Amino acid sequence: MPEDPRETALRQAALEYHELPKPGKLEIRATKPLASGRDLARAYSPGVAEACLEIKSDPMNAFRFTARANQVAVVTNGSAVLGLGNIGGLAAKPVMEGKAVLFKKFANIDCFDIELDEGDPERLAEIVCALEPTFGAINLEDIKAPDCFVVERICSERMNIPVFHDDQHGTAIVVGAAATNALHVAGKAFEDIKVVSTGGGAAGIACLNMLLKLGVKRENIWLCDLKGLVHEGRRADMTPQKEEFTQPGGPRALSDVIVGADLFLGLSGPGVLSKDMVRTMSGPPIIFALANPLPEIMPGEVREVAPDAIIATGRSDVANQVNNVLCFPFIFRGALDVGATTINDEMKLACVNGIAHLARTTTSAEAAAAYKGEELTFGRNYLIPKPFDPRLMRVVASAVAQAAMDTGVATRPIKDMDAYHHKLNAAVYRSTMIMRPVFEAASTASRRIVFAEGENERVLRAATAMIEETSDTPILIGRPEVVESRIERLGLPIRLGENFDLVNPESDPRYRDYWTTYHGLLERRGVTPELARAIMRTNTTAIGAVMVHRKEADSLICGVFGQYLWHLRYVAEVLARDGLHPVGALSLVILEDGPLFVADTHVHPEPTPPQIADVVLGAARHVRRFGHEPIIALCSHSQFGNLDCDTGER
Repeated sequence: MPEDPRETALRQAALEYHELPKPGKLEIRATKPLASGRDLARAYSPGVAEACLEIKSDPMNAFRFTARANQVAVVTNGSAVLGLGNIGGLAAKPVMEGKAVLFKKFANIDCFDIELDEGDPERLAEIVCALEPTFGAINLEDIKAPDCFVVERICSERMNIPVFHDDQHGTAIVVGAAATNALHVAGKAFEDIKVVSTGGGAAGIACLNMLLKLGVKRENIWLCDLKGLVHEGRRADMTPQKEEFTQPGGPRALSDVIVGADLFLGLSGPGVLSKDMVRTMSGPPIIFALANPLPEIMPGEVREVAPDAIIATGRSDVANQVNNVLCFPFIFRGALDVGATTINDEMKLACVNGIAHLARTTTSAEAAAAYKGEELTFGRNYLIPKPFDPRLMRVVASAVAQAAMDTGVATRPIKDMDAYHHKLNAAVYRSTMIMRPVFEAASTASRRIVFAEGENERVLRAATAMIEETSDTPILIGRPEVVESRIERLGLPIRLGENFDLVNPESDPRYRDYWTTYHGLLERRGVTPELARAIMRTNTTAIGAVMVHRKEADSLICGVFGQYLWHLRYVAEVLARDGLHPVGALSLVILEDGPLFVADTHVHPEPTPPQIADVVLGAARHVRRFGHEPIIALCSHSQFGNLDCDTGER
């Protein structure tokens, strides 16, 4: 049968992605200069000896003088690669490189992939243990069960750094977070539910152990595999891990034990759960069908018989994807930052609670932009955050770090958690450090700020952030029914009259005052009363400018859509009457070696000498507000008159 052209194209695109322009997905970059003999003498012999001696005298100095504190090894023997099986270490290398890329992307952790040709679990553990001087933590990956249990146990007992089998614990943590919120939506409690699970592998067992920690009673867990129910007296295909979940009585089929179940947890294979089985579950049924690429039952099939079902899968094309990337970068980030010697249950539960809590709070603007068109309001279709939600770093990593310190496994406790939060934010938002002086000033200064585009989603999220971080009450310009419906759709915790004020351009008691003010300011520039009335009904930027002029607001924020100069025109026309003239526009570019401020980028296409002086002085004043002493350079497209044109001559 000929291959589908679309599959051929996807396969070729994937191969080109891995091969071009440089084979693989990783490279090493130096963090210190090596541009001279002096640099070489410090980086290597003889200067490197000083760092060696410091570490020899105190091993903790390795965290000061080497990169160990931020290095993780992803170790595999390729014996259980998702969807591919036992393909060996070499063939598993692209997967491990991909895992390393995710560590770097989401948590800025430097990761080395290590693929080993070793099938004996005890020998594999010996090799991993020998890596301890190099790394701050170990991520075990794609090692088959039950070997993975042996390797993790031996390594955890012998090593003084975290050893974490992500296939087990990463999956369990995300399942735990999703289950926490699913029960919240369903109005049920862990202590009262019946759980039926299929698949007795590493991930399945870890998920059941996590549910026990969250409050599910052991007698309420029913585990099925290819041989049917795991029950007392069964001998076929049993492991010590499965023995922990035996039920009394004899053999029974999945269709028998699923009756009355509140939660189905599938980590097995496609087609395991039928629609008839779903019908027998307690409503609303919670179905986590996590087999990949095809789940135990497709969400559409579930909806046919249980429209109120709460569903999660491992697929990215439907709601509620249970994805380990929500967990492993951030649990390692928190563990590394406090020098944890292990990742214990308390740290895992902190991760569960952090992920679950994030989904129940307002979605970040960045996540909303990355997943435009998707419903990101907490509920049955949004149980856990999206992987590109930038808040995961701060919330989850700091919760894990705090749990490590509380349980005494942190060798380098964090003294100032507020500063640590800022550091985590800065790792995600490159603008955080440059904006921090502005944020701090804004948190203490009281100003009335009016947002011209009050109906816009970005503006609503910005207003929410302002309310949460300051004591100010923002003013939004917009139609109340539109603003309130979008607040409800976005799940924002703000209410009209409680958290913000509103100017309704269609019906506001101040409308006459506004249009007469606007007409009085601009009547000599051709603005008639009729035009003034029309502008004050339709132009929210002009309305905001009039409010600033009338001292009803201190600042105006506008221009989230439309042309810059169009907005500037209305602002300048109104506020110029107060002696305020636009000096220039200041833009900020954040580069690897620091911020670059550029002025004037929008206002004066051909500035006069006085205007240039005003731009320079105004820009310098604002740069100082960002906490930087300005170093000023004047640039032109003509140097010493070598360009023969009017502006060049000037």
